[in-house]
Order: sequence, then C-alpha cells, then structure tokens
Amino acid sequence: MTCALELPVLSKRDCYKPCLLRHIFLHEENMALSHLNLLRPVLCRFLSSVSRTPLVTSSRVPSLPHASCPTVLPNYVRHYATKKSKAKAKGQTAKVNINAALVEDIISLEEVKEDMAAVLTTLKEDFSRNLSIRTSPGALDHITVTTKDGKFPLNQLGQISMKSPQLLVVNMTGFPEATTAVTRALQDSSMGLNPEVEGTIIRVPVPKVTREHRENLVKLAKQFSNKAKDSLRKVRTNAVTRVKKSKEGVSEDTIHLVEKQIQQMADGYVADIDKQLATKTKELLG
Repeated sequence: MTCALELPVLSKRDCYKPCLLRHIFLHEENMALSHLNLLRPVLCRFLSSVSRTPLVTSSRVPSLPHASCPTVLPNYVRHYATKKSKAKAKGQTAKVNINAALVEDIISLEEVKEDMAAVLTTLKEDFSRNLSIRTSPGALDHITVTTKDGKFPLNQLGQISMKSPQLLVVNMTGFPEATTAVTRALQDSSMGLNPEVEGTIIRVPVPKVTREHRENLVKLAKQFSNKAKDSLRKVRTNAVTRVKKSKEGVSEDTIHLVEKQIQQMADGYVADIDKQLATKTKELLG
C-alpha cells in the first residue's frame, strides 16, 4: 500500500492496521518539520545572540536556500599589562621612613647620611675646580704638589697670578727647590696644561675654549660623576654590612627595613649626582 501525504477518512477498525499507523506518524512528523522550517530564521537570530555555539541542523530538515544562519561569537578581549604600566608599577615602591633614634643600637643613619652627603660635596668641588671654562688665579689652587717633605697645595708653594686670560704665572721664588715638582704636578693635572719654566717663574698657557675642549671637559665630568657613584656604593655597602652583623636580638623585619632605608638614601644621592652632571654638561657645552 502506498502512503500518501493526505489522510483518508478512516474507521476505528482501520486505525489498528500497522501501515495506516505508520502513515499517520509520518504525516504528523512532516507537518512539524514544515513548521520548523518556517520558524528557522527567527530561531537562528535568537540563538546567535545568546549562544556562542552554532545551531546544529538536523539531517531530516532540508536546507533553505535563503535562510542561512550566521554564528556570532562573543568578542572576548584579554588586556595584558604593557611595558609602560609595568615600569610605572615597579617604580612606585613603598617608601620607608624609619625614626633614626629607634635604630641607634643597629646603625646611625645620620652618620650614613653625612657620609653620602660628603660624596656629593666632593663632586661639586671637583666640578668647580677642574671643569671651569673661565680663567682665574684660583683655577690652580686645588692642584696638589708632591715633594720630598710631603704633599702641599700649589698656592702654598708659589704665588699665582694671571697675566692675561690665556696665561697664568706661578712665582716659585719662595720655594725654588719645589719648581720641578710643581711643573710635574701641573702637567699631570686633568686640565691639559703645558707649563713653561724660566728660572723660578712658571708660565702656564691656558688652552683656548674650543668645541673639542668643551667635549673633553664633559667626558671628565662623567668620570667625576662615576667616581662619586663608586664612593656612594662603598658607603652603602659598608652600612649594610654593619647592619647585617647586628642581627642578634633584632628581628628580620627590622633588619630588612633598615637596609631598605639605606638603599633609599643611596638612590636619592645617585639622583642628585645625575642632576649635577646634567647641569654641568649643559654649562660646558653652552
């Protein structure tokens, strides 16, 4: 018997026949599928907005030529920390401010601060004495002369005067025996001097302030600043060593805070050294 899509009028007795029962079941299924095809575009739009998984089509439902169901995936974005934000977070370390009186038994923070300040003071003196582009009699005062009787400042052995902006004169009449030592000290100085000796008179031509001379002074300024940083590191290392030796009766947290305070002080003076170098470099290069 051939099963048709349209139901015939059946009697109660005929409904028990297997073929007719199968006919009725297929008819109901086809009706449901036809309704599903009509609702499929609406369902696609709804499901795509609430689910990230595509709609699975049944093999029993025929595909529609103009009812494609696009899958819209949620736009998940993961924000990673940038190098700039990491550096900013790294630089924002908590500052330590310990009362020096509370840690006197461990170390004197005031003495450490004084030693670090002395390093910065020495750097400023080196800059003013050795890196001046202006000629003056006091430009040679800092030079130390080594003699058989000991070490003396140049201005204690000879009388310094300025004959012209490009010429300084050292009169060694008071200590003529130290003339050779003074000449050697002038040559070995970091000022690039080439003294000329005439008896007890030492003539010191001052180099012209050329661009090359300015750049050489900048290099010398960097050497002085690096030397100051080395001295500062020695002060910090000695202080930290003293702190670590006094661990008896002191908690680890206190030791850690004191070490952090010393490092914080050293970092501050390093920043001051860099500022001094930047200012002097700008002054020398004009």
